[in-house]
Amino acid sequence: MHRRTVVRIGATSLGLLPLLPATAFGNSPSVPAAAKPTWLLDLIKRNDQHLSQARAYRITDPGSPAFGGFIDGDDIPNPHSTAGFVRQAACSMACPESGFYRSRELLAEVGPAVQYLLKIQHTDGTIDLLSTNFHSTPDTGFLVKRLVPAYTLLERSGTPGREPVLAALKTFLLRAGEALSVGGIHTPNHRWVVCAALAKLQERWPNPRYVARVDEWLAEHIDMDADGQYNERSTLIYSPLTNRLLITIAKGLNKPELLDYVRRNLAMTLYYVHPNGEVVTEASGRQDKALVGTLEGYYYPYRYMALRDTNGQMAAMCRLIEQTALPKLVGYLDYLLEEPALWNELPAAGPLPTHYGKEFGRSGLVRIRRGDWDSTILSANPVWLTFSRGNAVLQGLRVAASFFGKGQFQTEKIIREGNRWVLTQSLEGPYFQPFSKADIAEDGDWEKMPREKRRQSEVQRLDSNVTITEADGGLTIQIDMSGTDGVPVALELIFRSGGTLAGVSSHPMRDKAFLFNEASGTYTLQGDTITFGPGRAEHKNVQLRGALPAMDAPTVYLTGFTPFRHTLRLS
Repeated sequence: MHRRTVVRIGATSLGLLPLLPATAFGNSPSVPAAAKPTWLLDLIKRNDQHLSQARAYRITDPGSPAFGGFIDGDDIPNPHSTAGFVRQAACSMACPESGFYRSRELLAEVGPAVQYLLKIQHTDGTIDLLSTNFHSTPDTGFLVKRLVPAYTLLERSGTPGREPVLAALKTFLLRAGEALSVGGIHTPNHRWVVCAALAKLQERWPNPRYVARVDEWLAEHIDMDADGQYNERSTLIYSPLTNRLLITIAKGLNKPELLDYVRRNLAMTLYYVHPNGEVVTEASGRQDKALVGTLEGYYYPYRYMALRDTNGQMAAMCRLIEQTALPKLVGYLDYLLEEPALWNELPAAGPLPTHYGKEFGRSGLVRIRRGDWDSTILSANPVWLTFSRGNAVLQGLRVAASFFGKGQFQTEKIIREGNRWVLTQSLEGPYFQPFSKADIAEDGDWEKMPREKRRQSEVQRLDSNVTITEADGGLTIQIDMSGTDGVPVALELIFRSGGTLAGVSSHPMRDKAFLFNEASGTYTLQGDTITFGPGRAEHKNVQLRGALPAMDAPTVYLTGFTPFRHTLRLS
């Protein structure tokens, strides 16, 4: 998953996402905190368990250059695993309900961990992300925005002997602040990572350079489109991250106008939820594209905004996340401990959208949901449709033809025609005539006679049209591929691993591949079933030249030849 979470003990163990201060919302008067709710007590216990597991990856040899540090999944000591441990430990030591409350033994491990961070910190204040980025300002920001709250929690804990550890951690953070005040970035969200880290530093150790640098980055404006989505369209990783970062900046530097972007993205995300609580990821422009994931990263923003705005829909999203992903919230415990106002009871839940057909043109997709089933239609993507019914998930439909090595279908846009969605693609397969005599390369070098300068002939065409219509508790998909006759075609129904297929037959030579020639078939997972059909199996070539490789998932194939006209029903 996330490029920063190659740690053996996992992202939920280390918690690699941002935090907020202990004040109430914005600049409003402090809201009296309720007693710690049951769900928070559960997370404190889980953090203890994860912390116990994390301690096994500490380098305990005093003679090691990395003494006090923590290793990742490849046994490499690194700052991210080490900082994650410091954050976890601070949470536990600050909680009277924790088995590690004010633990001197744990503090004796946190101290060397902080010293390790100081040792590997470069003179410019940066740290390295050993998998790719060196002297990295943004990766320094990822650490700082969580370590400042860890500092606060450890300070509040009253743990005896904490002062030298706090002094060392402050040194690390202030050195990092120098880097964050001048260093550069790679990606859109990195700007807000740096700004959020500086906002956290500003809360503890005010410095006009921090504020000036934040204002410099914010002058570029927030990268949000008309749909309410950020530039990277990363619904599992970077959109929820950006929401948390903007809240941090808004609170820390009194910029409440930034919360409008958070509101817009959270409102959009209401329509990116599968019935089983997973989030739609197929349109992402980052490494979470088409990954399976839940909504825990959005919990803090939804809870913060639900309480700030008394918003029932956002409160309902919080309750949905608690129902579907509560154990994963342990990775955000520091947020929830540092800001006691979040412990208050949520507003009454409002209705969530569960019956809609909604287009997000800037992201190139359409979302359809009707109660317990939903579907995503995608442009600029070889997977142009997904369909799920509860836990039964059709991860994608793809179709390809053996057409001059370029027959993988994808549409540039999704066109709405009444109650139908239309996807199209037109391809040409030309042949090329001799080069003109005046332009022939004397040495016969093929590269000196570019094909685009040759006259075309015998041009072949392949026109593909897919029409998607709601019908009978599901979808009807009409596929029409024509132009050049006799071209082999393969339509893929790619299902999630773990379920049971019926009405199909195993391909004689390919693993996880099934041919389908019956009137209907089914796929069942955890009591939920998708019905599909009718089938068609005119040949067994399911890996056509020019098509994408098969996915590592159970895949049902419908095969034929152009003109290929077929109507598939999903329900």
